[in-house]
Amino acid sequence: MLGRAAFMAVLLVPLMASAHPGFPGHTHGFANGFAHPLSGLDHLLAMTAVGIWAVQRGGRALWMVPLAFVSVMTFGGMLGMAGFGQIPLIEQAIAASVLVMGIFIATAARLPLSASVFIIGLFALFHGYAHGAEMPATASGLLYGVGFVLATTMLHLFGMGIGLAARGMNSAKAVRYGGWAIAACGVYLFLSA
Repeated sequence: MLGRAAFMAVLLVPLMASAHPGFPGHTHGFANGFAHPLSGLDHLLAMTAVGIWAVQRGGRALWMVPLAFVSVMTFGGMLGMAGFGQIPLIEQAIAASVLVMGIFIATAARLPLSASVFIIGLFALFHGYAHGAEMPATASGLLYGVGFVLATTMLHLFGMGIGLAARGMNSAKAVRYGGWAIAACGVYLFLSA
């Protein structure tokens, strides 16, 4: 399972090289929406980390944490598509989400469920707003939204798969080291935002 995860990560490296490229020409939106979370290291790491931490956290968090992220991200995406104001420091907040999620994984943080859902929801609002605000003018909002929600869900499931595989192989220490690597990427993203 971890071999497949590494293989998928290698396939995604070219997408990470250019943040949020989108697809040229006329589009109806699904492809752009689906590609958006996959096209930047910030979104890839944060959304995968949500799945890993949900498994690490366990219990009801296994489904509530990813569901909170997807739900609030969808709302944030609608705000971004509607052109609702301007959320300040959005890139810094997204970078901070990578840093904090990495720390949560590295320390195996076991926050109360309500606090876990609140923090994840706050981060999701920023990610969703960024997705919605960067929607191409020619895209259908509905199809674009379905695309980024589907891609986000897949990244959460990917992270959950990593967490479950690590649990099955009794590799909690490796997951925690991975958390520190995610946190280090968060520092880099924060400093370059």
